[in-house]
Amino acid sequence: MEDLLRYEGSSPRPDDLDEYWERALQELYVQPLYYELVEAEFQTPLAACYHLYFTGVGGARIHAKYVKPRQTQHQGPGLALFHGYHTGSGDWSDKAAYAAHGITVLAMDCRGQGGLSQDNLPARGTTLKGHIIRGLDEDSADKLYYRNVFLDVVQAVKILKSMDQVDSSKIAVHGCSQGGALSLACAALEPSVKLAIPVYPFLTDYRKAWQMDIVNTAYEEIAYYFRFMDPLHTRQEEVFRKLGYIDIQNLAARIQSRVLFVTALADLACPPITQFAAYNKIQSEKELLVYHEYGHEHLPLLGDRVMQELLAL
Repeated sequence: MEDLLRYEGSSPRPDDLDEYWERALQELYVQPLYYELVEAEFQTPLAACYHLYFTGVGGARIHAKYVKPRQTQHQGPGLALFHGYHTGSGDWSDKAAYAAHGITVLAMDCRGQGGLSQDNLPARGTTLKGHIIRGLDEDSADKLYYRNVFLDVVQAVKILKSMDQVDSSKIAVHGCSQGGALSLACAALEPSVKLAIPVYPFLTDYRKAWQMDIVNTAYEEIAYYFRFMDPLHTRQEEVFRKLGYIDIQNLAARIQSRVLFVTALADLACPPITQFAAYNKIQSEKELLVYHEYGHEHLPLLGDRVMQELLAL
């Protein structure tokens, strides 16, 4: 643990990282804060459920589950939920549990994954193995898939803040794996976030994950990319520099919110050392929860802790 808490990461940080993201955010700010609500078939006595659609950068139609309390006497917290890699925003019922406690939830589907959001990114290169490498063969890092997803999560939070029943000073972001990474990215790029709860975050310290020879887990697509797209590694430094723009550890120092960071030391999908590369760079108030014998799986007691944190906002 002492070594993990000293680890600073091995992936490069582009010199123009801040300029890159400020330029990206400017593109987002010209997007109108417009969304469409469609009442869902699933409803409960305590929670009103809707499909929410908005237009993300590049014109993609983004979908989210929007669940709000039916009885609202005053404004309450807002929670943006982000899902794991390849999946979608999940069932309505777990969001309804938050709404029953006065918490408004917006759970976004990532572009082109398991939900209803559209991926319209026109990018050269392979589309076979995954989204980390999507756009790597373009001349500009502006074509990286996760650039757009990071902007989507910021836009989702801005929409959540605009809801009448939401107290815009009480915004939390939460997710596991890819969702944990997106929680950190959102907190880094949207300073109004008050609380981030990332759980074993993905998308951090790509070169370290590759050096660990991970070929059958969340980071397998990096090894795939080199094997089939650059077998002599002539572009290795360029690849990792470009990935640096979407590396969570490089964004972590921008975070201003409180962070409850959750890690599992037996995680074989997102190695703990890569997660600590991000945790150690967070300069705001932070707390670390360590599950020593657990891996990339359900973590007991965590759901209760998350609810307590949200009710205390």
